[in-house]
Amino acid sequence: MTITDEDCLAETLKFNERFSAAAASRPAREEMPDATLLATLRRNRLGGDTPPVRLPQGQDRTIAGGVKVRALVPDHVDGVYLHIHGGAWAFGSADGQDERLWRLAEQARLAVVSVEYRLAPEHPFPAGPDDCEAAARWLVDQAASEFGTQRLLIGGESAGAHLSVLTLLRLRDRHGITGAFRAAHLLFGPYDLSMTPSQRSFGSKRLLSNTDTLRRTYELFTPAMGAEQRRDAEVSPLFADLAGLPPARIVVGTEDPLLDDSLFLAQRWQAAGAPVQLGVVAGAMHGFTLFPLTITERELRRERDFLSMTGR
Repeated sequence: MTITDEDCLAETLKFNERFSAAAASRPAREEMPDATLLATLRRNRLGGDTPPVRLPQGQDRTIAGGVKVRALVPDHVDGVYLHIHGGAWAFGSADGQDERLWRLAEQARLAVVSVEYRLAPEHPFPAGPDDCEAAARWLVDQAASEFGTQRLLIGGESAGAHLSVLTLLRLRDRHGITGAFRAAHLLFGPYDLSMTPSQRSFGSKRLLSNTDTLRRTYELFTPAMGAEQRRDAEVSPLFADLAGLPPARIVVGTEDPLLDDSLFLAQRWQAAGAPVQLGVVAGAMHGFTLFPLTITERELRRERDFLSMTGR
C-alpha cells in the first residue's frame, strides 16, 4: 500500500480535529429521529449545512423505465460519465454536486449523467441498484445518439461507488454486457456490507462516518437482512467474481472506516485481470472530497486526469 499526500498530513489532521469537535456539539446521528435526520440531510449539501447550488447547465430528464437523471453536457464531448452520488443510500441527489460535476464535465470533456436513484428507507435494496442498472443500460443503447460517443465511464463516491460496482456486475451477469464501460472511478466505497475489519474496529470517532453510522445505514438500506445475507455478492461486491470489469481507480483515506474495503477490492479487482490504480490519502477521513482541502483539489485533479485519459 502506497500512501499519498503525506506533505499535507498536518493540514488534513487539523481539519479532522475541527470537524470532530464540531460534530461533538451536535446530536449523534443514532440519537436523532430518523425522519428529522433524513429531512435535514436531504435538504442540505452532502457534508454541509446549506442547500446545494443548482446550475442552469444541468438538465433534468426522465429516461427509460421512469428513472430520473441529471445531465451536464459541455460544448465538446469525448465521453459520457455515469455518476452515482453518495449519501448512505438514504440521502444525496443528482443535483447535489452540480458545481463539481460541471467543472469535471468541462475540463475532462465529458457529458456527465448523474442518476436520481430511489432512496432508502422508503425504497430499500434493490430499488437503488435497479435504477442505476436502468440508467447504465440506457447509456449503452443511447449514448451514441444522445451524446455522439460510445466511450462510457462510471463512478461515484461512498454509496455511489458501491452502486457503480453493482451496476457493472449486473450488466455483465444479467445482460451479458462487458466492455461498454471502459473505466470505473470509485471513491471511498463500502464493498462489504457485513463489515470489514476496519469498519468494525473504527469505533465512535466523530468523523463523517464511523462504525455506528455505517451499521445504521446498512440497516436502512437492507432492513430485512442480517450479516450473512449482506455477504451475498449481489449486495456486497467484494464477494463477487470480478472478471471482465474495466480498469479502475480506487481511492480511500487512512482515517476512513472503509479503508479495508478499498484495499481488499483493489487486490481482488487486479487479481481478476483488470488494471487498478489505488490511491490511499494520508490522514483523509470518509468523504474528504466534500471539503475545501489541499488533498481535495489534488484528488479532483487526479479524477479528471483518469477519466480524461482512460478508455480511449
